[in-house]
Amino acid sequence: TTPDEIRTAMKTGFIKAVKYYPAGATTNSEFGVTALSKVYPAIEAMEEVGMVLCIHSEVSRSEIDIFDREAVFIDEVMTPLVRDFKKLKIVMEHISTDKAVNYVKNGPSNLAASITAHHLLYNRNALLVGGIKPHFYCLPILKREKHRLALLEAATSGSPKFFAGTDSAPHVTGDKESACGCAGVYTAHAAVELYAEAFESQGALKHLEAFLSVNGCAHYGMKQNTKKLKLVKKEWAVPATYEFGGETVTPLRAGHTVAWSIEE
Repeated sequence: TTPDEIRTAMKTGFIKAVKYYPAGATTNSEFGVTALSKVYPAIEAMEEVGMVLCIHSEVSRSEIDIFDREAVFIDEVMTPLVRDFKKLKIVMEHISTDKAVNYVKNGPSNLAASITAHHLLYNRNALLVGGIKPHFYCLPILKREKHRLALLEAATSGSPKFFAGTDSAPHVTGDKESACGCAGVYTAHAAVELYAEAFESQGALKHLEAFLSVNGCAHYGMKQNTKKLKLVKKEWAVPATYEFGGETVTPLRAGHTVAWSIEE
C-alpha cells in the first residue's frame, strides 16, 4: 500500500482504518506484512491524515511458540511502532494476554485495544481438554486462565482504552472440522449477549454500553450510533448450526444456551 493510496482512501470519507496483518498470522493473511520497516511510508501517511491502524498483534515465525506470539510482537513490533508514531491512532485487535493488557493500560492515549467475547469467556481448556474442540480454535489462540482474567478485568474496568471487537469468523463447518481446520470462532449470532454474560460475571453491566458502543467510536473519531438495543435476562438455546450459503456454520455455544437476549 502506497502513501498516495492512503491519502486517496481517506479522502473518500468512507475508509477510516487500515488493517496490519503479519504474513501468515491468521487465515488468508499469506500476503501480509513481512517487515515493519517496509510499511513505514504508508504508516507515516496514515499518521499525517488521521487514519487508524488496526493490528493483528502476533508474530508468525514458525520458531516462536504459538502461545508466545503476542508477547514477542509487543517487543519486536509494537514498541518501535508506538515510539516512532506518537500521533498515530493504533488498535491492537483481539488481544489475548495479560502482557497486552498491561501494555495498552500503560501506553499513550493513541493506543487502544479490542477484545473478543470468546477471549473473555473461555481459556485454552475449552479448546484442548477432553479432545480437540475445533470450534474454539482461533488466532490469537485461547490462553491460560490468568490471561482471560486479565482481559476480563480490563474490559469491565470502564477504561476507554478497551472496547469490543468480535473477530467473528463464519468458516463453514466442514472447514473447521477437518484435519487442518481454519482459525476463527463464529460469535455474530450472539455477540452482544455473550459480552453481557462476561460483564455480568464481574458485576459490571454498567460499563457494558461504553465497551460496546462508546469507547471504540471515540478512538476511531466516529459518531455514536443513535439506535438502541434492549437486553433482557432471558435464556435461549443456540442452534447446532446456521445455514451459510449452501453449507452450514457452527456457532459458539452450539446446542447450548446463552443467558441474555436482545428484545425485539
